[in-house]
Order: sequence, then structure tokens, then C-alpha cells
Amino acid sequence: MFPKPQASLKPNTYAYESQPMVKPTGFREYDARWLFEKEINLMGMQALGLGIGTLMHERGVRPDIVVGHDFRGYSASIKMAVINGLMAAGINVHDIGLALSPMAYFAQFALDVPAVAMITASHNDNGWTGVKMGIDRPLTFGPEEMGRLKDIVLEAKFDVRGGGSYKYVEGFAEVYIKDLTSRAKLKRPIKVVAACGNGTAGAFAPRILEMLGAEVIPLDAELDHTFPRYNPNPEDMKMLHALRDKVLETGAEVGLGFDGDGDRCGVVDNEGEEIFADKVGVMLARDISALYPNSQFVVDVKSTGLFNTDPVLKANGAKTDYFKTGHSYIKRRVTELGAIVGFEKSGHYFFNPPIGRGYDDGVVSALAILDMLDRNPDKTMADLRRDLPKTWGSPTMSPHCDDEIKYGIVDKVVARFKDMQAKGETVAGSKITDLITVNGVRVVTEDGTWGLVRASSNKPELVVVVESPASEERLHAMFKAVDTVLRENPEVGEYNQTL
Repeated sequence: MFPKPQASLKPNTYAYESQPMVKPTGFREYDARWLFEKEINLMGMQALGLGIGTLMHERGVRPDIVVGHDFRGYSASIKMAVINGLMAAGINVHDIGLALSPMAYFAQFALDVPAVAMITASHNDNGWTGVKMGIDRPLTFGPEEMGRLKDIVLEAKFDVRGGGSYKYVEGFAEVYIKDLTSRAKLKRPIKVVAACGNGTAGAFAPRILEMLGAEVIPLDAELDHTFPRYNPNPEDMKMLHALRDKVLETGAEVGLGFDGDGDRCGVVDNEGEEIFADKVGVMLARDISALYPNSQFVVDVKSTGLFNTDPVLKANGAKTDYFKTGHSYIKRRVTELGAIVGFEKSGHYFFNPPIGRGYDDGVVSALAILDMLDRNPDKTMADLRRDLPKTWGSPTMSPHCDDEIKYGIVDKVVARFKDMQAKGETVAGSKITDLITVNGVRVVTEDGTWGLVRASSNKPELVVVVESPASEERLHAMFKAVDTVLRENPEVGEYNQTL
């Protein structure tokens, strides 16, 4: 038997070294995230591995799993703890070593393995760890699987049958690189800055882009798990500003920023303008729908309204479905609808064949952007940006809110806006025309200005995004209106960044 995990244990004690600790809030909607040593210990990660293996047997999945880890000082040791648990549950482990998350997803196909457990905290600050997992390629866990896994782990309902095995897959990075580079090269050497934030992508992205004919200027591509300059997060303005400065300094045609585990890509154009990922998605959707008329797209509720209103997309017969934010949700929706691409404002892009395999890969996204530039030699990235109808949008803003209460706070905010709509009250001086509640609440007013509040699935935070097609003044008015409703709840803390 394996001990039942405790929610909290004091570090540097006998109990901490002898019992598993797993804080329940680490089981999130579609992956798992904890502060290592404060919310989970190595025995807790071993319990998680046992839980994943138990769930695989319960669901009748062949007992083989790909495991990889990102570049953090503690990720390799955490991976081995998870592997111990998996083998104790009778699972055959295929360890691909240091990897990007999309490399682990690719390994499911390349090695013909049904399941994956990628040890990564993605773009979270140092100190965080987590696992992205799936047992039905190319999908990753959703709320149902995460709920069942949580129950198995916290209640110690483990199937400790033993008999598992371990195999290290030597040189798998080269297999991944060969797969991405076995395609036509760019017609011209596009000059690109590749910013990696000293994260895992630095070992792969610049090399792949260079092999396909780009002129690559690496930025913070040296692996350094202290992340000395900024977090490898292409939504973080520090990273985007550093990328902007390098693009302007070198005269690059585009700047591409990769997150900590390489499944997202941020963009700065040749004029140093930081383009939010949902706007880049519209640009890509225009390009792709011209090649494949009547294309189906999926976007998350944080994304620009242009997917529904852009005249070029309408002329190309494109259709767009707005769905819940989260890589697991969008990935599933893309598969369900047979969409050619799914876009998230965070920079997760999910390309189905013929472009990708349905999972999010920041390098594939980067190649799609370079292909778009290659197909439009008479236009710069800034020209393509200016071709879009003008809107004013915010970055993703995240006020602190404890995991234990954040969903309840969002329920209160939803109820407040519903009450305002029922009473005919205005928001930012304008009538409410729509409330989209598929994921939190997106309140839309008469002139198309909207504001979103939802709970973060990864951290103890809320998520706030606003956009206006009317004016920057309306953008600020909407933010003030949304923030006023939020401030009715004193538990909501300060923003990480604001307008």
C-alpha cells in the first residue's frame, strides 16, 4: 500500500520525508500545478504517478506512457518521482528526457504510445511545478479526468500492481527536429529574433528556424533555469519589451517569443509593435482561409471579436466558434468541430492537418507565421497588422485571488452583470447587448466594446481582458467598469499588470 497524501506537512521534518504531501487545489481544470516543496513534495509526485497509472488501467488504456521534463532546477527529480509511481502502477515508461511539451505530445505519435505526462510549470514563476497529461492523443486531460485523478490520489485508491518498466529514449530531440524540418524551406531568409527567456525552447527553436532557412538572431536562448532576465512568458510585457528592443536594434522582420515549455509563441512586428496573440490569430486565419476556403476556426473567450466581424474572414467563408479558455478545452473543441486551427489569446495555437497534429506547438506556430510572411513578400508584419480593422485591446491582466475562493468570486461577478442586464443598467455608459458565460463572463455593449472576467486555471488569480473597436477611451471605460464590479469583492487583490 501507499500512504494517503496529506494536504500540508512541515518541511524539514520526519513526516515531510516519510509521507506524501499533495495540496488539493493543485488539481486544476486541465492540468496540475503546485508550488514545489510548499504544496507538494517528492512523495506527493510519486503518488501522482501512481494515480495516473491507476487511471490508465481504469480506463483500459495500454500501459505505456511518454514522460519528459522542462528546464528547471528541480524538474528532473520530480520526473523521476512520477516515474517511480507510474512503474509501481505497472506502467511502461518511455523517458524522452529534457523536452518541450509539444515534443512529448509528438512522441505519443512517433513512438506509438497512448499516454503522456510532461513535467512542466509552463510559464509559471520558478518554484512552481506541474504535469500536463493525456491518455487519448492528441488530447490532454479535461475536468472529468482531472476530477477522477484527484479522487484517486487524495483518497489513495491506488492500483499498486507493480511490473512496470523504464526505457530512456536516446536522441529523441533529433527525431522531433527532423519531423519539423522535413518540409519545404522558406523562399527567402526571413530575419527573425527568437526570444526564449532562458527556458527550454532555447535548446530547440532557434536551431529549427535556422534549418528551415530563416536568419535567426537568438535572444536569451542560453538555458538558465534561474530565468535571470524575465519569466519565459510571451504574455509578459517584460519579455515582449525585450523582444521589441532587439527587433528594432537588428532590423528584424519579426520577433518570436517562446514560453517556458515551448507550446506558445508571442509576436513583435518589424516596427516593434507587440501584437497580442489573438490578433496574430486573425492574421493567420486570413492567410489560411485564403488557402482553404470555408475554414472552421475555434478561439477562446479572451480573444478579439474580429474573428466574427473581419470582412476578409467573412469573404473567405470562415466560421469561428468561441469556447472556453484553456489548452485542453480548445484542443478538444478543435477536434470535435474538425477545425483547421484553434487560437488562444495566450498564444496556444492548435493546428490540425495539413499544418499540425492537433496539439499546441510554439515552433509550429512560429513556422506558420513565417510561412505567412513568405506568402506575402510585398508586405511586412506591420503591414499585415495594419490591414486588420482597428481595435484597442488590453493585455491579459491577472489580479490575485486565492484558489479556494476564485470560482466563487467569478460566480458573484456573473450574477452581478446578469442583474445589471435584467435591470437595464449600463456598463461603461453603454447598454449590455450580450453576456457570454461559457467561461466566466464576457459582457458586450452596444458599440462592440467588451470585458471578460474568468478564473485562472493555472494560478491563484482571476483573468481580466477588455477590448473596444470604438476607441481607446472606451477601452479604459470598460476596464474601469469591470474593475469596479470586481472591487465589490475585497478578496480580489492587485493586478500583475494593467492598462
